[in-house]
Amino acid sequence: MRIVLLSGGSGKRLWPLSNDTRSKQFLKVLEGEDGQTESMVQRVWRQLKHTGLSEQATIATSKPQVEILRSQLGYEVDLVVEPERRDTFPAIALAAVYLYSVQGASLNETVAMLPVDPYVEESFFYKVTELEDILDDSGAELALIGVKPTHPSEKYGYIIPERSETKEEQRYAKVSRFQEKPREAEAAEMIEQSALWNCGVFAFKLNYLINLLISLELPIQYEEMLKQYGRLQKISFDYQVVEKAEHIVVTPYEGYWKDLGTWNTLTDEMSTNIVGKGVMTNSTVNTHLINELNIPVCVLGVSNLIVATSPDGILVSEKEASPQIKELLKDSAERPMYEERRWGCYRVLDYTRNKKGEEVLTKRIIIEPHKNFSYQYHLKRNEVWTVVSGEGEFIMDGELRPLHQGDVIVIPAGGKHSVKALTELEIIEVQMGSELVEEDIVRVEMEWEDIIQNCVNWGKTR
Repeated sequence: MRIVLLSGGSGKRLWPLSNDTRSKQFLKVLEGEDGQTESMVQRVWRQLKHTGLSEQATIATSKPQVEILRSQLGYEVDLVVEPERRDTFPAIALAAVYLYSVQGASLNETVAMLPVDPYVEESFFYKVTELEDILDDSGAELALIGVKPTHPSEKYGYIIPERSETKEEQRYAKVSRFQEKPREAEAAEMIEQSALWNCGVFAFKLNYLINLLISLELPIQYEEMLKQYGRLQKISFDYQVVEKAEHIVVTPYEGYWKDLGTWNTLTDEMSTNIVGKGVMTNSTVNTHLINELNIPVCVLGVSNLIVATSPDGILVSEKEASPQIKELLKDSAERPMYEERRWGCYRVLDYTRNKKGEEVLTKRIIIEPHKNFSYQYHLKRNEVWTVVSGEGEFIMDGELRPLHQGDVIVIPAGGKHSVKALTELEIIEVQMGSELVEEDIVRVEMEWEDIIQNCVNWGKTR
């Protein structure tokens, strides 16, 4: 059995902490086993390890999330990266083709698709493994997991199974229909019909999807799929596959499950009411403060609120009203002011234009010990680095030099450069150019050993 975790979305319901690169699954607000904070994706990956499933798991994601996935999970995690975002059917098709043509998975192998951020007990993942036998026993095209509802909810979609009294189908039932987010009264009626919450988990035999791609005249070789990815229709897996499938079964899960996609649901699972620098009065009830800024926030005498601050903005909201933030920000296209990368993180401090009409962007960069930038250059900007603290090694156009506190480095457009931190390295970076975008990076090498090995002047600078 293969497991594919789908990691996508911008998670605007958790703004201002979430953005296009740091979606909700990457927010470190949950308490981990060691008492330290962890993100949803770190929690899920830890659970997969505990249940022995991590080695057969792959994460399907988009380019903007690769760096933060590497930062939080390391390089042991197998990634399939979309060249561009095109909805769930193209993403799942790309993952299936990767399993088939790169990993050499058997066409008869079961593939289970999961969201990357379910808040569940470990028993949930053992339930996922049952989908393989259910597909074999039922002969169904798709096998789903449905969560047994604890109450009528308008927040979730529902799976309504056909009624059956046979002994075998107590493990699973044929799906009669689906219902998207009904009103509470309708949800209560469906629960009486044994309806289940749709948690977005389903499985299929690999040959089912590969044959579908062949029928749609789409590539089944990974490299060719990457080349043609841009022409795939932007369509959900539900519309392209689920609605057209003739035989779908569902198995119930009765353990704990929760979607932490909004501030009011996420704060229910937080072990503390204050994260970051801040204070609350004793008269403040059921209020959570999450502060990522280096300034104190005081919350006085107000209840049932979420107060969240980050370089991207400030949110003060009644908890029940907080899901409206997605609709409010639907047309917002602000660049992320904070990003977590495989080498550390950066925060945007200032953005302006100078008298020449050039954009000027100032960042505070933290590089973790023994990690490094890629050997790279930029086409549209010059950079000036000031080392605030720490020690490292810097290389530009083949020349290696040590880096210490107080050093100032000027990097012209086109200058190939990289840095490795020997201790935690803090750098203030000022970018100046006609267009300052993260995409203006041409990477030559990634690993420090390869950078040094391919440096022409290495022998002269030792």
